[in-house]
Amino acid sequence: QVQLVESGGGLVQAGGSLRLSCAHSIKIFGINRMGWYRQAPGKQRELVAGLASGGFTNYADSVKGRFTISRDNAKNTTYLQMNSLKPEDTAVYYCNALYGSTLYWGQGTQVTVSS
Repeated sequence: QVQLVESGGGLVQAGGSLRLSCAHSIKIFGINRMGWYRQAPGKQRELVAGLASGGFTNYADSVKGRFTISRDNAKNTTYLQMNSLKPEDTAVYYCNALYGSTLYWGQGTQVTVSS
């Protein structure tokens, strides 16, 4: 079983930056794919960024050029660097991990961007 714990959310003004962290209980090379998702009130959960085990990354069009997903193998942590934040980025952000054929989710961290 994989445990994921997100941190780093908070309140920030538009144009600001935040870095989200997702600490996972197993080493990254045991995980097929890491992802960051978000869910705003009244909306479906959506993919923000993904990082495959081979290093391939993908991003939602709405965050390309502003967000970066990365990992620190030594710390068993995956990050989401968010720059130039906009009010529409406000949501609960979740990390997930595909381990074998099972998808695990963290508990989420709130990001609020004020205008």
